Amino acid sequence: MQKRSSFNTGQFGVVGRKTLFLLLLLFAIPADDCSAQTPPPPVDQHAFERVSPTVVKRLATRFSLGAFAGRFEETRLGAVRDAVGEGTIQHQGDAGDSIYWLCYRRAQHRLWVVSNGEMGGPDHRVTEIIEELTEKDAGASADCAIIPDKFAPVVFDGKLHLGMSRREVITALGPPSKSEAARMVYSHAGKLAGGFDETAWLILRFREGKLASMRGSKTTTN
Repeated sequence: MQKRSSFNTGQFGVVGRKTLFLLLLLFAIPADDCSAQTPPPPVDQHAFERVSPTVVKRLATRFSLGAFAGRFEETRLGAVRDAVGEGTIQHQGDAGDSIYWLCYRRAQHRLWVVSNGEMGGPDHRVTEIIEELTEKDAGASADCAIIPDKFAPVVFDGKLHLGMSRREVITALGPPSKSEAARMVYSHAGKLAGGFDETAWLILRFREGKLASMRGSKTTTN
């Protein structure tokens, strides 16, 4: 009986040491590595109801973050992350619903740089960008990396940026495909060389007469 009791005590000691090791390992993992960043806001399908692609000129072909210049469907998420020096590429969904993204914050700005899992390819090329101006300081949320001020402003096609008035947007882009009190939609569909089809759109939201949210996307199919 004594020998048996000694064996059980030793076994408990081994289990106890393993449990303690696992607990120490768990608490050693930084909290940021355990929590996923906020995913991009879902697309408002209502914005596309009965919207015809009326815009002849190409949309969402290029973007810039301060001095960093990129192109939709060409620039990789990894290139954006390396240029900014901050951020972690996140993933969500499967097959056609799969997306990869980078999330950034600066003062009242929230920015998502997104790659569709299918259309962005294995190297995760940028297919969509969303920037929002929140009503409170986005710094209160620590789930997205802080982007340095030198990567502002975010600009689409060398002309569109937050803070513009409706008149300035129309002057820069022309008449929208759909216009409502607080929202405008620009939609484009065209043919490219080699028989490829290009689809691009912009969803713009205004608050107190100023552009407070812009979402641009472009995809090319054959």
